[in-house]
Order: sequence, then C-alpha cells, then structure tokens
Amino acid sequence: MAILRQAELKSTGLECRSCSCTQHPGRPAASSHPGAGPGRRGGAALLGANRQPWSRSGCGAAWAPRSGEAVKYLTETLESLNEEEFEDVIDKIIDAVEKQPLSTNMIELSTVEAAVQECSQALDETIKNVFNIIGAFDIPRYIYNPDRKRFVPLSMTNLPVPNLFGTARDKAELFRERYSILQQRTHRHELFTPAAVVIHPDDNRSKFQLKTVETLLGNTAKVREVIVLGMITQLKEGKYFLEDPTGVVQLDLSKAQFHSGLYTESCFVLAEGWYEDEVFHVNAFGFPPTEPSATTRAFYGNINFFGGPSSASVKASAKLKQLEDENEDAMFVFLSDVWLDQAEVLEKLHTMFSGYSSAPPTCFFFCGNFSSAPYGKNQIQSLKGSLKALADIICEYPSIHKSSRFVFVPGPEDPGPGSVLPRPPLAENITQEFRQLVPFSVFTTNPCRVQYCTQEIIIFREDLVNKMCRNCVRFPSSSMDIPNHFVKTILSQGHLTPLPLYVSPVYWAYDYALRVYPVPDMLVIADKYDPFTVTNTDCLCINPGSFPRSGFSFKVFYPSNKTVEDSKLQGL
Repeated sequence: MAILRQAELKSTGLECRSCSCTQHPGRPAASSHPGAGPGRRGGAALLGANRQPWSRSGCGAAWAPRSGEAVKYLTETLESLNEEEFEDVIDKIIDAVEKQPLSTNMIELSTVEAAVQECSQALDETIKNVFNIIGAFDIPRYIYNPDRKRFVPLSMTNLPVPNLFGTARDKAELFRERYSILQQRTHRHELFTPAAVVIHPDDNRSKFQLKTVETLLGNTAKVREVIVLGMITQLKEGKYFLEDPTGVVQLDLSKAQFHSGLYTESCFVLAEGWYEDEVFHVNAFGFPPTEPSATTRAFYGNINFFGGPSSASVKASAKLKQLEDENEDAMFVFLSDVWLDQAEVLEKLHTMFSGYSSAPPTCFFFCGNFSSAPYGKNQIQSLKGSLKALADIICEYPSIHKSSRFVFVPGPEDPGPGSVLPRPPLAENITQEFRQLVPFSVFTTNPCRVQYCTQEIIIFREDLVNKMCRNCVRFPSSSMDIPNHFVKTILSQGHLTPLPLYVSPVYWAYDYALRVYPVPDMLVIADKYDPFTVTNTDCLCINPGSFPRSGFSFKVFYPSNKTVEDSKLQGL
C-alpha cells in the first residue's frame, strides 16, 4: 500500500514533505507546519511567519515548491492580499497547478507562474465574454459522429478546411450533416426511445421506430405503418420523392395530412404511411421534434457550438449569469430595412436617439437593406454619404456615442458578392469613415451571432417568410398563423434556410454557419413581413419588421428578464 500511495503522490507532480496519515509511518505530523490545521479545502494551508504557501492532498500531506525562487515569487505576488482573499487565491492556484502536466514530482517556478497567470486571466476572460459579436465565418464547425454518438470538431475528422469554392463532396456533406443532426435528435425523443426496462407489454407499443428508405426498397410485399425520416425532393416535374442517405423513394401525397409548419422542398420530414409497389403512400407529414437547448447540453456537455472566445459554453458560467441578472438596464434595440438614403428615416432615427439619450441602450442592431434604391452606378458612393450622415446624428448625442454599440448586418440588396449565404460584411472602404467617427461600431456578416453573458442570439436578415410560403409543397390551411408555422419550421429543421439551393443559395462548405442547433435563447429574423414575437422550445423568435414600411416600428429586448417590447415612432 505504501508503494502504491507513493506512486500516486508522485503522479500528482507534488512531493510529500510531511504527513500524519497511516500510509506514511514514521513521518512527522502535518500539524508541525503552521497553518496546516483541519478544515482546509484539498487545498491551501496558510503558513505563519513567512506566509509560505503549501497545498495538501486529501490524506493531509503538505507540499512545497521546489526552489526558493517559486516561494519568493508567490510571496511577492500574494503579499498584498488579506487572509480571506489569500486562502481563496491559493485554492485557485493549487487547482491550476493540478491541471498542468508536470514533468517532475516537484513544483517549479515556471509551473507556479503559469498557475498564477491562469488565475489572473479568469476575471479578464469573464469580462471578455460578456458581449461578443460572432461572424458567420468564425463559427466553429462540429460534425456528428454516429459511432461515438458525439459531436467532434472539424480537426478530428478527415474533412478539409471550409472553402468558399466548395467541392462536390461539400455539397453532399451539407445534406448529410443536416440529416444526421435531426436523426440523432429524433432518436433521443421520448416517442422514439424504447424503455430500457419493459414493465408492461403495452409500454413500448406507444413508441415509434424510425425506418430508412433502404428498408422500404428492400421489401417486395406491402409494408404497413412505417415512419421514415427524409428530405422532400422533386426529382421529376410534379413528382415528389423522399430521400435519405440510404436511397430515394417516390411519394404519393394524395391522402397526406400536413401538421403545422411550412413544408418546402429540401426540408426534412417524418413521413408516416405504407409502402407498396415502389411507392410510399403518405398518410401524414410532421417535422422532427424540437429539443430545448438545456436538453442538448445535458447530453453533449459544455461544448461551445455557438462560437466566441470562450473555450466552453457560456451557459455554464455562474459569474456571467450573475452579471446578466444584475445588469437590469441592459437593452438591445433591433431595426430592419434602415434606409439611410431616406430623409424621413434619418429624421426618425434622430427622434429615437433623442428619446434614448437619457438612458442609452447597450446596443443598436441595424439590419439592411441600407438603401431604398439598392442598384445603380452611384450606390456605393451614396451609401458612404448615408453612413456619414448617420454618424453625424449619433455624434450629436454624446451619451449614446460613448455608451452604446452599433452593429450593422447587411441585407440581401446591399453592396456585396451576391445573394449567396453566409454574406460577408459591408466592404471596409464603405464603412471606414463611419468607424472612425463611431468607434464602438461593428460591421458583421449575415447571419451573425451575439453572445451576451449566458444568452445566445442569432440575427438573420432575409425576406424568408414569403419565400418559404411561395415554395410550400402545400400551403397551410390557416394563413392567419403564418409566424407560428414559420418559427416551428426553422427550429424543427435546425437551419435558417430549409429551402432548395436554387431558391436560397449557400456556400456549401459554410452551411454549418446557418444551423440553429442547439436552439439559441433568441432568434431575430429581420424580414419585411409584419412584425411578430413568437416563443417556441424556450426560444424567443422576433421579427422587427421593415422600419419604414411598418410605420417605423422596431423591437426592444431586455436580456435580464428576457422580455421583448414592441415600439413605434408615431407622429413625432
């Protein structure tokens, strides 16, 4: 036992200097070290006269740095702290030391320096993680591995680094990844998960089992009551098919009932029906079930799917959550179609800034299009002048100029490389003068992501509602409830544009930047459709509407209590 215990102690990278436990007979008692009394957290002991820091393992062993240099460094670093702060900091330093790969069983100066630096960075990282704008091309890519049943980073796969000029493989992977994400999510849903222990024979009868297209094609006899997860495609004019990674089967939709949602080509569905004579006769179409973010993270841990400077998901940070709750004055203002070339729009912005000057919002989010006339040889020069006019208005209100941030998300008709998503920011030569006049401004991609404390927000500027309605396989019977149909479709698909690529082009290798998985806290779809606010699967989905077309309406979001306020500038 003594040999095993010594091997264990050496593996920690610390050397036992004294111990009173039974594994080390003949050693002087740990109490001979000043401050090594009981009640310390595995843990720090405060030494008396020279305030030498010691750490102890659970058995009571005391440890010391290898050289006087390490002791001197710690003493100089920590001498300004009072007793309570000292103990807390020592605990953190010891935790940091234990995380490091130590080359010897003694603590060296370099190890202590690295531990102190890590502890000092903790607060800086918390501050750095409070508010971040994440561009679409900076989002990390994770691939679902069905064998390990885990998401792995791109670096752990054989896939190449994303490139704007995608290959045929990228196009195939695009749909395969969409499918695998929805499949693993559906398999975990209670309706598709058989009980581990069947207490009653009827327990599993209410469960459903997903089949693949391949299992249908392999049958010559009639297959009754089957559910298949696949993508709706139209391989022949007027004939719809269901496709998954294993094959394609023709659909008969003559008796199909459609549950709520907007069913378009290239969206994934759960098709229920029977198979006979190489045709899948559909009784009902439904979307894959959605899953709250908390459920996803409980299964996959603190992977940072969202992006940003934090190595782990910000959802796990108690400090950020505390900051979020305490900062009740935080306020985000969302506007879409900010036509800066219209005098009336600039006048209304003037009025809005005047109203907010006494209590500046945390951030203004301006979504394009930034010109009412998006085409013409003078478009770029005109946009430069319009941004300069906006900057001059902002500078008239010093409180807003100093306190608020401004984020610009380009629209589909703003100057850029075309309509392919994700869309890069407005060119630097257009925004340079504005950024000099308004330093706290960010021109980002479309879509983009915003991380505020523990909250995750996705912003997407696209006239998507009408586009999806036009491409429906069958339009919903209740046209009055389009926003709810729309939001359910986006969250169920786990993607911002569940449309054919010829309707909504995407850079194949960057399709992952359009994912809505795990479900964010808030989804902002800046659309010219009428403003709406819908909550689904613990996700707040809003559309601020077109600022000039909707009577100068916009949305205000309060992160501390996750509420949205409808606002409008009327007759001012």
